[in-house]
Amino acid sequence: MKDFGIIAFTHRNTSLDQVGQFHIAPDQRKDVLENLRNTMQIKELMYLSTCNRVEFLVVSDFLHESDFLQRFFTCLLSEKDISAQQDAAERALFFRGDQAVHHFFSVASSLDSLVVGEREIITQVRTAFEESVSMELSGDFIRLLLKSTIETAKRVFTDTSVSRNPVSVVSLAHRKLKSLNVPKSARILVIGTGQTNTNMCKYLKKQGYHKFVLFNRSLKNAETLAASLGGTAFTLESLPQYSGGFDVLIACTAAADHIIDTELYARLLQGDTSTKIVVDLAIPADVDPAVYRHFPVTPILVESLKQAAEENLALRRNALQQCEAILAEQMQEFRNLYRQRQVELAMKEVPRMVREIREHATTTVFARELSSLDDSGREVLEKMLTYLEKKYISMPMKMAREILLDSREA
Repeated sequence: MKDFGIIAFTHRNTSLDQVGQFHIAPDQRKDVLENLRNTMQIKELMYLSTCNRVEFLVVSDFLHESDFLQRFFTCLLSEKDISAQQDAAERALFFRGDQAVHHFFSVASSLDSLVVGEREIITQVRTAFEESVSMELSGDFIRLLLKSTIETAKRVFTDTSVSRNPVSVVSLAHRKLKSLNVPKSARILVIGTGQTNTNMCKYLKKQGYHKFVLFNRSLKNAETLAASLGGTAFTLESLPQYSGGFDVLIACTAAADHIIDTELYARLLQGDTSTKIVVDLAIPADVDPAVYRHFPVTPILVESLKQAAEENLALRRNALQQCEAILAEQMQEFRNLYRQRQVELAMKEVPRMVREIREHATTTVFARELSSLDDSGREVLEKMLTYLEKKYISMPMKMAREILLDSREA
C-alpha cells in the first residue's frame, strides 16, 4: 500500500472558501484529471469534492519523492502563479499507505465530516468512485479500497449511535433559517436544483412555504423539482432577466466561480431595500462575498455553520470510540484483503509461465527424443504433462491461500 496516497483540503486545515479553490467544474473534470494522470504518470486517480472537502486519491510509484506534491500542484494549478502552487503544496494534507486508508475510512464513515454522523458522504464517495470508473481513471486498488470503505461506513452507521438523529449541513442551514421566523408568504429564489437545494426546498415545503422560483442549467431538472414544490422553473441563463424579486435566496451549484455578483444581485432586488436572507451552501460560494458588504443581507453560509457542527460533535463524542474500534478492525481486514489480492495478481502469471516451460521442453529441449515416439507414446506423455501442468499451477495457489489464512488467524 506504500504507493497509495491521499492529498486533501478539508475544513480541518483550510477555510471553506479556500477549499472551493480546488473544486473542478464537472464539464472540465475529465480533461483536468486525465491531464493530471498522464503528466504525473499516476496509475490510478479518484477525485472527491463535497461542501467541506476536496480530496485526490492517488496510486503512483512516485509518491515517496520529496517534490511530488509540488509537481502535483504545478500541474493541477498550471494557470496560477508559482506562489499559489507552492502554497497549495505546503497546506495540503498528505496521507500515505495505512494512514491514507484509515483517513478514507474516516471520511466515508462521516467521522471526519464537518457534521459528524451525516450520511450524505457515503453517497458522495460512491458517486466519485463511479465517476472515476467512467473516466477510466481508477483501477484494481481503488476498487478494492472502495469495497472495504463502504463496508466500514455501513458498520459505523449500523453498529454505533454516531448517526442517530442524523443531521447534515442542509439540516443545520434549515434550522438557522427557521430560527429567523421567515413568513410563509416569503418569495424563495432557488439557484441550482442539485441534491442539496432539493433537500432544502423539501424541508421548506413541509413547513408551508409555497412561493418557489427555480433556476438551473438544466431546465428539465428545474421543472421536475418545481412541479413537486408548486413553483416555476427557468434556465440559469435567464436569471439576469428575472424581475419577480425575492425574500430568501438559496444557492448551491457546481459552478467554479461566483454566479451572483453585486451587479446581478442589485438587478434581482428590483429596487427593494429591505434585508434579505441568503443561504449559500456552494463550494466555492455562488454569491460573491462583496454582496454582503454592499447590501443589507442575513447570510447563512457553510462556514457560519461550524459552531452548530461542533455542538453536534459533542453530542456524538461517546460513540466515536466505538467507531475507532470498528475502523481498526476494518483496517486489519483490508490489509489481509490487500495481501490476498497481491498474491492473486502474482499467481496469475503462474499458468502462463508453466505453459511456456512445457512448450519450450516439447519443442526445443526434448524435441528430438519426442520425434521417436509413436502415437500411443505421445498420447501418454501428453496426458502426463497436462496432469503435471495442472498440479504445478494449483499447488502454489493452494499454499499461498493457506499462508494467508494462517497469517490472518495469527
